Amino acid sequence: MTYFRQIYDEGLAQAAYIVGDPGTRTAVVVDPLRDIDTYLDHAADKGYEIVGVLETHIHADFLSGGRELAHATGATFYISGETVEGWKYAGLDGLDVVEMKDGDSFELGNLEIKALHTPGHTPEEMSFLILEKGNGDDPMAVLTGDFMFVGDLGRPDLLEEAAGQKGTAEPGARQTFETMNSGFLELPEYVAVWPGHGSGSACGKALGDVPSSTIGYEKRTSWWANYFAANDEEGFVKEFLSDQPESPTYYKNMKMLNRDGPRILGELPSPPRLMPNRFAQLLEDDDTVVFDLRDVRSFARGHVPGSINLSSLQQLSNHAGWLAPYDKNLVLITEPGHVEEATRRLVRIGLDDIVGFVPASRIRSYAPKGLKSYPVVPDPDRAFEMSKREDARVLDVRSKSEREKGYIPESKHTYYGRIGQMVAEAKERGDTHAGETIIVHCEAGTRAAIAASYLDAHDYGDVVLYTGGFQGWKKTGHPVEK
Repeated sequence: MTYFRQIYDEGLAQAAYIVGDPGTRTAVVVDPLRDIDTYLDHAADKGYEIVGVLETHIHADFLSGGRELAHATGATFYISGETVEGWKYAGLDGLDVVEMKDGDSFELGNLEIKALHTPGHTPEEMSFLILEKGNGDDPMAVLTGDFMFVGDLGRPDLLEEAAGQKGTAEPGARQTFETMNSGFLELPEYVAVWPGHGSGSACGKALGDVPSSTIGYEKRTSWWANYFAANDEEGFVKEFLSDQPESPTYYKNMKMLNRDGPRILGELPSPPRLMPNRFAQLLEDDDTVVFDLRDVRSFARGHVPGSINLSSLQQLSNHAGWLAPYDKNLVLITEPGHVEEATRRLVRIGLDDIVGFVPASRIRSYAPKGLKSYPVVPDPDRAFEMSKREDARVLDVRSKSEREKGYIPESKHTYYGRIGQMVAEAKERGDTHAGETIIVHCEAGTRAAIAASYLDAHDYGDVVLYTGGFQGWKKTGHPVEK
């Protein structure tokens, strides 16, 4: 029998895998995150030695822990040898590296792990078949990385959207179609599909919320099934490229760092508690960004001027990735018990420069110039009355697909993750919206809170955070347009 465990991170909707041979007590880890203690502890607890680290592709949505784990264990680092110009792995010094081509395999005790070149999402993408010796040539599972998900396929436009390689989206979609038809869909229908992401990832538009599937089930139920049944490449490409989610700004950084090799951490950083005088010095430094991790209402009632509110610890990787510049120092405002988890989620996307934290409970004593505040309005009726003022503007920070289903009349739209770009462009025009009331909303409140805090930090109008959401507005009977 095979030892098999999925280790899932809800924040990034990311799945890593430990595959082991019980006879030899050896294991490989597939697509680990950068904070590798989770895998080291799991293997040690189960009595397995990690002898291999596998990477399906050059990731865009998180900083891979492949090199980190190979350094820590001395394990062989298996990477794709099917690279294209500009996307060859670097930063491999001191590692035992094996570049795998389509059809290459290696043994792990009673297991055979076979590489399948599955380009489309990225040119170098590999999927890994897991086979048990003695069972003929019948594979038991395929680890598909970002090529195939439950209910979806890995979007082919990230090289264009995130890495700026123009003209690669449509060829990537056609490459996916060819890969599927050139043998992938001929895998036995019973083969289990274990993907690299689940629902919530921006690597696709229709990812399912269950951990695994089978080849047969996907061929019958996924949105793409009918296109392949009809051999309709043109229809598939058009549908595949439409309505993909916003591409996070940090993805470009991840692609480059994962290609060239991130800094080896050795261990999870431990940011120190800052003294008030040191915090005051950092506030005067333009190279410092302050993330306040308190809840939305506490932040709105009183916060350090210039700080940004990221209230969801679980979603910290995603939210910080949209807004944090990679060339600045970070300071966290949070309770001491949350520092390790916050640090863990930040280093997963390469935000290593955390110079320290301030205890949230003592924030008033750390604010040399006092605290700022802005109103939080949960009531749709009150938000509606405020929106009718002559000096008021409504800012919708939901996604494009959400807005297309309906929006508040005369509202301006900017996705919350693009709020920095909006503010920068306004400042270039000399437009600070002084004297205007900016009523910020999203679907549920979290993204609006982030955007509102960013506007407040950059003195962009007089911010009002409406937390009743678009659905609250709509259900109360206030005007809606499509």
